[in-house]
Amino acid sequence: MAFRSLATGKTLALGLKAAEGRLLASGVAQSRSLHTFSLPDLLYDYGALEPAISGEIMQLHHQKHHQTYITNYNKALEQLHDAIAKGDSVTVVKLQSAIKFNGGAPKWLEGGGEPPKGSLGSAINTHFGSLESLVQKINAEGAALQGSGWVWLGVDKELKKLVVETTANQDPLVTKGSNLVPLVGIDVWEHAYYLQVIFRWMICAE
Repeated sequence: MAFRSLATGKTLALGLKAAEGRLLASGVAQSRSLHTFSLPDLLYDYGALEPAISGEIMQLHHQKHHQTYITNYNKALEQLHDAIAKGDSVTVVKLQSAIKFNGGAPKWLEGGGEPPKGSLGSAINTHFGSLESLVQKINAEGAALQGSGWVWLGVDKELKKLVVETTANQDPLVTKGSNLVPLVGIDVWEHAYYLQVIFRWMICAE
């Protein structure tokens, strides 16, 4: 249900346009060989994707959910850095889950708004027939995903083609193969739409 709202041509075009430039805007600081991450500014207004995605949802995603993930990711990286320095292999293993969970979360659409052109537009037409067909495939994959997770548009470096894949929970696309590079990740978690669901339920209840 949420996916049919999220994966519209407009919202997907926003993400595809960003994919032509950079995959993720992250501020990176370096201290004693430890890289940590900061929450980048959203490159468009929170309400730019309405009515597909509300401004309230976008602001909640960006300022609360993504900031929390980045904070916890940095904390886990710092603990990992210390554990490696101490030779504490048990802690290193234990931290892998937190790093995977929090590091796999901060993904969002950036900039643009026009349907993709150039090499990306040509690749979409070659591998999916059209942008509309790609949106339909993404919708179908998202609707079939049980529980929380992500639907990805990625590049298979070995086959040199675009692919659509899904992952559960916070698992990144690389878990489906080291040859896969993410271009756009679309959130199928309940926090992507629950405010609208609650609001609609309240209207129906009245």
